[in-house]
Amino acid sequence: MVIKHPLSGRPALYVNRDFTTNFTGWTDAESEPLLHFLWAHASDPVFTCRFTWREGSMAIWDNRAVQHRALNDYQGQRRLMHRITLEGETIGAAAP
Repeated sequence: MVIKHPLSGRPALYVNRDFTTNFTGWTDAESEPLLHFLWAHASDPVFTCRFTWREGSMAIWDNRAVQHRALNDYQGQRRLMHRITLEGETIGAAAP
């Protein structure tokens, strides 16, 4: 769950509620309490950025360093989105 960011070399928590199901060698039941703690920690408001969309806005982020949480807060407005993935380095575990 801790990776080494390929560009900065800094350790980063890489856990996601949608994709992280358990720790290697742990059952789902054993993993659940720690995963809930980590999910809550990662979504703590102190670590968040709330982007305010305006005409012509563009947002870009590095999925290796942030988590994205989309909100449907643009009722009645047309929003054009393009998602791209750039080829990059393999994400590896941080040294213990």
